[in-house]
Amino acid sequence: MYKTTLAIALAVCTGSIHSPATAASFLIEHVRVFDGQKILADKNVLIVDGKIQDSNFSGKPAADITIINGKGRTLLPGLIDAHVHAYQDQELPLLYGVTTQIDMFSNVALLQAINEKMRKGDNRDRADIISAGILATAPGGHGTEYGMPIPTLTKPEEAQAWVDARIAEGSHFIKIVIEHGNDKRPFNSLDTATVKALVKAAHVRNKLAVAHIGTLKEARDALAAGVDGLVHLFNDKQISDKDLRDLVNSAKSKHAFIIPTFAVLESMAGVKEQDVLNDKRMTSVLSKSQMQPLNTPYGSKQDPDFLKVPKMMTAAMHAAGVPILAGTDAGNSGTQYGISLHHELAALVEAGLSPAAALAAATSVPASAFRLKDRGRITNGYKADLLLVEGEPDKDITNTRNIVEVWKDGERVTAQREQKQQEVAKQKTQKNLLVDIPADGRIGLFSKDKLASPFGAGWYPSNDAPMGGKSTVTLQLLEPGKDADAPANALSIAGSINPGFAYPWAGVAFFPGNTPMEAVNLSNANTLKFRVKGDGKDYSVGISVQGSFIPVSVKFKTSTEWQEVSIPFTKFKGMDPSIITILAFNAGPQTGEFHFEIADIRLLKE
Repeated sequence: MYKTTLAIALAVCTGSIHSPATAASFLIEHVRVFDGQKILADKNVLIVDGKIQDSNFSGKPAADITIINGKGRTLLPGLIDAHVHAYQDQELPLLYGVTTQIDMFSNVALLQAINEKMRKGDNRDRADIISAGILATAPGGHGTEYGMPIPTLTKPEEAQAWVDARIAEGSHFIKIVIEHGNDKRPFNSLDTATVKALVKAAHVRNKLAVAHIGTLKEARDALAAGVDGLVHLFNDKQISDKDLRDLVNSAKSKHAFIIPTFAVLESMAGVKEQDVLNDKRMTSVLSKSQMQPLNTPYGSKQDPDFLKVPKMMTAAMHAAGVPILAGTDAGNSGTQYGISLHHELAALVEAGLSPAAALAAATSVPASAFRLKDRGRITNGYKADLLLVEGEPDKDITNTRNIVEVWKDGERVTAQREQKQQEVAKQKTQKNLLVDIPADGRIGLFSKDKLASPFGAGWYPSNDAPMGGKSTVTLQLLEPGKDADAPANALSIAGSINPGFAYPWAGVAFFPGNTPMEAVNLSNANTLKFRVKGDGKDYSVGISVQGSFIPVSVKFKTSTEWQEVSIPFTKFKGMDPSIITILAFNAGPQTGEFHFEIADIRLLKE
């Protein structure tokens, strides 16, 4: 009935396509080198065709070799974040020297696309992604709540076929979920026999099997099942000496590695990454929307005592020789790609690692643990994924933040970094249009001819088709008197949420700017109110902000009777009202038919 422009808006704003560039040859002279394991003084490192040709070059370089001064600086292997969920902001990691991300849960289409780019050697403008793809979980288990279809399993006999299907899709390793949740949010979990069968099936195919856990018992069970690593530790205020000793001995005897993920554990404890938030070197490349996650930890109240146990476990594991890997769980609230790894390094040092050990935890140790034989070290023949910093980060870990240059496959990242800094600086000085909201606050002026609004580009059908999804939506005006108890300006929104996109959706979207995706300032309001009626299912209001296509959402429930819903802006966690691009009423990600009706949509100052 109404033509949508959301597809056009998303296509325009999802970014440009980068063509592969030819890697230059260069020589970094008289530089301190952290080779992934130890410091080497006053070295000359020669890079040719995207590879480290000579990590101890001597003699006269060729005339066409660019010379880079390394005095007073330290050259590191490109950093590896050993735990992320890399679904957005793909430009960020490289800007912080993170050249490889180990992804713990990905949409298959995204996994296959990045695999193809890496296979062709055409991934110089983004961090490489080594991914588990789809995770192994039980029906109703953690990982099934996001709306995307997850192939679950329930018995050991299904393990080999499940693992083989993931490998066929392109998964580099297998991630197994062992989590029962809590009283407020319980999850089904795989039983011990199925976990053991999954580990065995992965090992038969020469693939690693790692485990997501959330408690001491789950960590014990995972190690007993023979997993190669724990991709989290867990928060708690105390642990007995015996339990700590037994867990360390189990990890050591099983030759398992540990990824503590302090960044997300701190977020759960309500602790912000204040060190990097206060560091302009770190925040100069983050847009307002990219700052938002760092300022919105999961925990509503700070309780740093919950971090006592993971700190104790990390220190004890490291002292016992258990490999510790630096991973952030970026993609979650309280974290951000790239920047959080610099915080994670500091957190590892605070937990008891030396700065040099922390550097190894973000370079050679994850490369070894995940069998990445071409990175994580500065040695001949390896990829020229490099980070050059001022100072000596092996003595002061915060010197990793003194970024001079980053190279990905021998290609300089300077232009990308400078461009992003300029964009961020411009955004900070730019003032978006402060919208003069009508006195009655009404923003939905619907008729059979037009989905009008008192300002902005108006209302349009919205679904996941621009992202390759298959969900459908139909909008229809309800007429008072003709459509039962329909009030004035009521709109029927119906359709089907179908598998296809990782997070399927369909609904109606309002663009408050004069053109779709233009950001405006809606600070003249602080509350959204509307009337709703529907099929009894849960739906959501999502607000998107400039620089992000993933909305901050608040759920609302429908019933067969009209009811008023009032949502203060404060419920949209971390949302900045000065950069709003879309306000949407959506069904999804749960699949199936849907139908709800909205009316009397108002933005108010209360």
